[in-house]
Amino acid sequence: MNKAAKNKFFENVTIIDIAEEGKGVGKADDFVLFVDKAIPGDIADVQVYKSKKNFGEGKITELKKPSEYRTQPFCEHFGTCGGCKWQHMTYEAQLKFKQKSVTDALGRIAKIDVDGMLPILPSPEDKYYRNKLEYTFSNKRWLYDGESRDNEELNMNALGFHIPGRFDKILDVNHCWLQAEPSNTLRNSIREFVIANGYSFYDLKAHSGALRNLIVRTSSTGEVMVIVVFGYANEEEVNKLMAFIDKGFPQITSLLYIINQKKNDTIFDQDVIAYKGPEYIYEEMEGIRFRIGPKSFYQTNSVQALHLYEITRNFADFKGNELVYDLYTGAGTIANFVARKVREVVGIEYVPSAIEDAKINSAINNITNTKFYAGDMKDVLAPDFVAANGKPDVIITDPPRAGMHPDVVNRLMEIEAPKIVYVSCNAATQARDLLVLKEKYDTVKIQPVDMFPHTQHVENVVLLVLKG
Repeated sequence: MNKAAKNKFFENVTIIDIAEEGKGVGKADDFVLFVDKAIPGDIADVQVYKSKKNFGEGKITELKKPSEYRTQPFCEHFGTCGGCKWQHMTYEAQLKFKQKSVTDALGRIAKIDVDGMLPILPSPEDKYYRNKLEYTFSNKRWLYDGESRDNEELNMNALGFHIPGRFDKILDVNHCWLQAEPSNTLRNSIREFVIANGYSFYDLKAHSGALRNLIVRTSSTGEVMVIVVFGYANEEEVNKLMAFIDKGFPQITSLLYIINQKKNDTIFDQDVIAYKGPEYIYEEMEGIRFRIGPKSFYQTNSVQALHLYEITRNFADFKGNELVYDLYTGAGTIANFVARKVREVVGIEYVPSAIEDAKINSAINNITNTKFYAGDMKDVLAPDFVAANGKPDVIITDPPRAGMHPDVVNRLMEIEAPKIVYVSCNAATQARDLLVLKEKYDTVKIQPVDMFPHTQHVENVVLLVLKG
């Protein structure tokens, strides 16, 4: 890297926009700057720490004039923790820039007329809105300024979140504003107990240590699931900690643990052991119950998820006799949510365990007009599948961040369903798919939804209607 370019320093840079990853955008002559924690309207001196030919990444050394959108972050961990990168921006401003990001993506990439876009739907709660958090145990705590690794008195154990860009460093979290109680009290009590009792925290490089992860799931029905993931713990350590949690937190309805001695943290291929209660909790929407297991996917903002699904159903405007395909159905949440309004729903999902969840969710609600298939979308959604299941009247698609595989988009073009409702968590990849689909489909409605306050992420629902 050119050292001179890396050490560039710019005075009085006006921040004019915000980038997709949440950094402020400024310009100095023809040099574009992506600036950490900068907000449109800021005027600041910027030190570049990473540079390419025409752009650089930098940080504010002095804020000369703060933006009107600035506010005081409410979390003590803001700036170190990578979880809520927009806390220094008013919620109204966050909504404005999320709406703009959808407008820009659909207009620029898909070249769609976005004049009729509906205003973004705010989250009813902007604190304690998540129903799931995963904390990590580590013996390599992130050190604050003034702390020295040479200090032998220093407790290096942490229970918290990964530092952005550092897989091996964990921020020891005191209070997190993302999940309601008992999440904070539980995490802090467990940390206190295991340190007092000499448990070893996981060493990511050496792959040693008794404790790896703590997962807390809550639901709007008041149920609580706690999963402790152990590494190299003995039976006595496991039983002692589980008994402590059980006694101290009687409100936990599903208390589980996992022994994971693999080199990665994923639990999908691990056996779950129930210490107390069933291996699931229940979530509820409009009287429909959803069973959530330790490995189940469920939208992490329960209240806003209901609104997202209501919008999806309203866009589809069901009359009662439709055959619906629900692509990337996950645990069948949308499929079961709309099933009572249509003739039949056919759900497809890559993860076999999610399909089992989807079938269970139909069964516990006495929903009999759903079918679920597991497999890779581009392979399952073939002509013989449509021939066997019938041509859909409506296709609902809710793909992962990467959007739909080009083969899947091409299949939608061939199927020619009268309506497609496209739910997306990434407007840029959604726009890429819409660019192809617009040859045969008109974009009739666009509704952004804020699922994740204080982050740059935004959901977007689009109604496509087959051209006459």
